[in-house]
Amino acid sequence: MSKKTRVDLHNHTTLCNHATGTVEEYVKRAIELGIDEYGFACHAPMNFDPKYRMKLEERNIYEKWVNEAKEKYKDKIKVLLGYEVDFLNGFMLDEILNANVDYLIGSVHFLQNKNEMWGFDNPEFIGVYKSVDIDKIWEDYFDAIEAMAKTNYFQIVGHLDLIKVFKFLPKKDVRLIAKDSLKQIKKSNMVLELNPAGLRKPINELYPSKQLLEEAFDLGINITFGSDAHSVEHVGFGYSEISSLAKELGYTKCATFYKKEMNLIEF
Repeated sequence: MSKKTRVDLHNHTTLCNHATGTVEEYVKRAIELGIDEYGFACHAPMNFDPKYRMKLEERNIYEKWVNEAKEKYKDKIKVLLGYEVDFLNGFMLDEILNANVDYLIGSVHFLQNKNEMWGFDNPEFIGVYKSVDIDKIWEDYFDAIEAMAKTNYFQIVGHLDLIKVFKFLPKKDVRLIAKDSLKQIKKSNMVLELNPAGLRKPINELYPSKQLLEEAFDLGINITFGSDAHSVEHVGFGYSEISSLAKELGYTKCATFYKKEMNLIEF
C-alpha cells in the first residue's frame, strides 16, 4: 500500500500583523502532527491595506525565515515557500507575481462598492451586506475569482467561497453563480484549496461548500489542503473534516507545488 502524504499549504507568519507564533513553532507543530509538506503563504505585500500584510521591505525577512526552517528541518518535513496574494488590479506587485517561490495562492478579499473598495470578510464592513443586493455581491465576488483565474499568475485558489463568511447567503443557486469561475479555474489549471478556517467563523462551514466542491470534482479540478493557520494552535486545524469530505466526493490525490510545478500525491 502506497504511503499517504499529508499536505498543508496555507499558513501565515507574524509579518501579516494579525498572526502569532514563530515560523519554527509552526514547523515543529506540523512535524508533531505528522504533516509531510508544510507551506507558508503569508499575505503578500501590495499597495493597499497595509495594516494586514507585510511590507515589501519585509519580504526578505519572510523568505529568510522560511528558507532557514526548510533547511533546518529538511530531514523531518518538506517546508515550502509561497505567498497569499490579494487579487486587486493596480495594487499587486510584479516582484511578488514573478517571485521565485513554490506557489502563489490567489485570493479575493476586496470588492468594489460604489467608488470604494470594501473588505467583505472584515467585520468593520459588515454593514455593506445590508445595503446592497446580496446576489449582486456574490456575483461580483465570483466575477473577481474568474478574473483572477484568467491572469494565470496563481497556482491555488484561496478559500473559494469566502464571501459566505458572515452567513449572508445568496437567494440564487450558488452553483449557477460560481459556474463560470469554476470553468475558468479548470481552464487555467489552478487547484482549489480545501480550507477549514470557515469552521472558526460565523458560517461554521468549510471553504468551499460541499455543493461547490461537487461541481469542482465533476469538472476535474484538482484540490490541495491549507489550514490557514494564524496561530500555532491552528496548525493542522480541521484536516480530518476536509480530507474526509474530499474522499467522500471521490478525490484520492491532492496537489503540492515546487517552483510552481504541480505534483499530485495520494492523501
